[in-house]
Amino acid sequence: MSGALASFCILAIGARELSGVLSISQSLAIRSAIGLVFLSVVYFIRARFFKVQSLKIKPKPALNVFKLHLFRNVSHFLAQYGWFFGIGLLPLAEVFALEFTVPIWTMLIASIFLNEKVTVNKLIAIFLGTLGVIAIVQPGYALIDFAAMVVLGSAVCFAISHSTTKYLAKTESPLTILLYMCVIQLPIGLLLSWSNWLWPKGEQWLWLVVIGLSALFAHFCLAKTMQYAEITTIITLDFFRLPLIALVGVGFYNESFELPLLIGGALMLIGNLIGVGGLSNSKEKQNLKK
Repeated sequence: MSGALASFCILAIGARELSGVLSISQSLAIRSAIGLVFLSVVYFIRARFFKVQSLKIKPKPALNVFKLHLFRNVSHFLAQYGWFFGIGLLPLAEVFALEFTVPIWTMLIASIFLNEKVTVNKLIAIFLGTLGVIAIVQPGYALIDFAAMVVLGSAVCFAISHSTTKYLAKTESPLTILLYMCVIQLPIGLLLSWSNWLWPKGEQWLWLVVIGLSALFAHFCLAKTMQYAEITTIITLDFFRLPLIALVGVGFYNESFELPLLIGGALMLIGNLIGVGGLSNSKEKQNLKK
């Protein structure tokens, strides 16, 4: 999960650097193409030098499984589009704060469709995390605009995508999930950007590679994490991204560093400790029963 947090912060820097330079759909299309090339190299190296057959896709995958992959990636594409849109118009900390309504939506979806229990520890962790968001952003009427509503909509789509990933992680390997992500999202991005396509120049290629690889690594870490923990616990840990990205904004874009950032980060830390502590205690009780 630490790898996912770091990768998402790097991804945000790349998205900010390309904001207004290339269209969002084109950036997402090239990101998928870079991911597809990288995965092909990984598969080749594993098969050629390590004799590992890591690609676990059947010649005719079950239709229901393919539908889940398609549903996940359409939701994820919409979520990314809204996220990239917001990053170009709002401060990084505000984008991430609005995005962090994801744990609330995820908890609702996971409790209904994945039968995950809504425990007191999870509720406390989400409550403290939300207080941390409010402390950092100090929201007012400035947040209630079109860009903010788009980011809020992307948060719902992210929750749907995460919940679908959790379900797929039961039977699909992380690399397989990533391969489907690149294969499905590449044509969507190409279709939406074809009419106003502009070839990247110079350092734009560097930032596109940064976006492609950081996104790939972030989603690999997320998919891997979902094999070991409940999604509501994982998404609660994701609150740590807000103080991290706020520090990135301070260091790279001269955004102000204020006391509320420390207070909000502390609230998130306490909430995560309670949430993870509750998970550990539940596992210990299960082991004692066995």
